[in-house]
Amino acid sequence: MLIDFNKLKNVDIPNLNNGEGVVSAKMYMEEKNKIMISVLPAGASIGMHQHTTSSEINYVISGEGKAVCDGKEEVLGAGLCHYCPKGSCHSIINTGNSDLVLFTAVPEQ
Repeated sequence: MLIDFNKLKNVDIPNLNNGEGVVSAKMYMEEKNKIMISVLPAGASIGMHQHTTSSEINYVISGEGKAVCDGKEEVLGAGLCHYCPKGSCHSIINTGNSDLVLFTAVPEQ
């Protein structure tokens, strides 16, 4: 199956999970899976939240940031992948001066 993100509608999500700023996303969603491209502008964040029914995989396409997963900080940059296992809590913060662009997969388990 091919997903063409160029044809998906862009959705703006203010204060995602009580984070800062507005996150833009193009999302493909099924009943049990989500696949998306997200853009966090400079200073924006996705607030701390727990994955009770799924894990989450975030591949950094461009930009700089940090993830906090179960209290541990991880530096994010292009080509790196942040993995949040099922049951864990995490947040993502754009710490750079340009957009932090993520490819995210959330497979329900």
